[in-house]
Amino acid sequence: MEAALSGLMALADPNLLILIAFATLGGVLVGALPGLNATTGVALLLPFTITMDPIPAIAILTTIYCAATFAGAITAILINTPGTSASATTCLDGYPLAQRGEAGRALGIAAVSSTLGGIISVVCLMLAAPLMAKAAYNFAPPEYFALTLFGMSMLATIGDGSPVKNVIAGAFGVMLATVGIDLLTSIERFTFGYNELSEGIPFVPVMIGVFGISELLVQADRLHIKRKQVIMKSIRLPSKEDYKKVWRTILRSSGIGTFIGILPAEGATVASMIGYNEARRWSKTPEEFGKGSLEGIAGSEAANNSATGGAMVPTLALGIPGSPTAAVILAGLMVHGLRPGPTMFTEQSDFVFAIFWSMLLVNILFFGVGLWGAKLFARVTLIPIQILWPIVFIFSIVGAYALEQSMMDVWIAIGAGIVGFFMRRYSFSVVPLSIGLILGGMLETRLGQSMVMLDEQWWLMFTRPLSLLFFVLTALALFGPLVWGLLFKQRKPIESTGE
Repeated sequence: MEAALSGLMALADPNLLILIAFATLGGVLVGALPGLNATTGVALLLPFTITMDPIPAIAILTTIYCAATFAGAITAILINTPGTSASATTCLDGYPLAQRGEAGRALGIAAVSSTLGGIISVVCLMLAAPLMAKAAYNFAPPEYFALTLFGMSMLATIGDGSPVKNVIAGAFGVMLATVGIDLLTSIERFTFGYNELSEGIPFVPVMIGVFGISELLVQADRLHIKRKQVIMKSIRLPSKEDYKKVWRTILRSSGIGTFIGILPAEGATVASMIGYNEARRWSKTPEEFGKGSLEGIAGSEAANNSATGGAMVPTLALGIPGSPTAAVILAGLMVHGLRPGPTMFTEQSDFVFAIFWSMLLVNILFFGVGLWGAKLFARVTLIPIQILWPIVFIFSIVGAYALEQSMMDVWIAIGAGIVGFFMRRYSFSVVPLSIGLILGGMLETRLGQSMVMLDEQWWLMFTRPLSLLFFVLTALALFGPLVWGLLFKQRKPIESTGE
């Protein structure tokens, strides 16, 4: 309770509140622009937060995360183009309502559902993260190594490509993490004589490159796409009957989204799809879905926004990102010298709860910003791609250089962007690469610490109950689906023979 009050007092700084308000506006703008998303927005803003204190820096990043996730609904409803992939299911019912002249009604339901879903998830975050951290407080290096290995096993499913391609991308990220001087042996690896690489490949330029610059190159192929905007003369808020119709859906999808967000490797996109399907399953009028159902909008938006708070649970408590955007925020924590994990909740509890309260505040702020500013943001979406993405490119280069005032970081960002473009071209997700880069260094460090602790007897890690548990979970995550598939295939002929 003391930590929660201290965190709230830290948030009472007027300058911080102003920053959060502007970040909310920026996050809504980022989410409303087709092609941009929360991950790209956070990655682009990350280098500009390096000189800030940790609390305002991470508060701004999480604000962009929450606001951009909601704002994807604006373009999904108004121009049938989801600003983020998490709002793809919102198009199914939001755009038909807009075509009937009820865009305000659809935006109202989206805003209310997003706000309630986000608030519920943050409350769950406040309760679940400290409990998870307390359970993990007695972790030693072997347990941390096993936990990080378990987190890396999720690379197969965290991207949108095939599991094999995701593992390859993640392995490439781990390989990049080996660049630099080994802290245990002081041996230089893959630096090629460049002193700038002695401390390893920095996270921020890579994040900017694979998420920002690569998206610029992808968008260059879409210059011919024209978007049709629905004219919205006025905003009419939903009625009491509308809210009565969707409140059960909002609560259900909020629970689903929070749970999905907590699972490492999942995220808002998966949560929105499941929330939408469950809303249709439990609806008394499933035939309206796809034609302008308010329950469909509520199911999608409550789920994807509640996933943001859920994704921060493993990120802060265990150091395992719960979503692609959480992976970038994790990089931001590490850049500021913060180590996510159980000790953060005992040694830096004020910081943790300040972040919690800032996420709660932004979920309230974007209700008004997103609803009443919808007409403005709808017009901003008409900015031609030919103008928008060169601006993004300039911000990317400036952001990469601003971190260390080093041209090496600029070349790393451009190189990462080119690599990311070709990865996307051949259906490789860039998300496992970024997470592999982050977790790879942690994995190597914790393995070295474990070997020193166990006197080079690595097999003793299997005698420790918690580390053994994570090893088993890793094996299940990697080989469980394959074994289950083989068993199912063998059982099927037997059953058909029995008939």
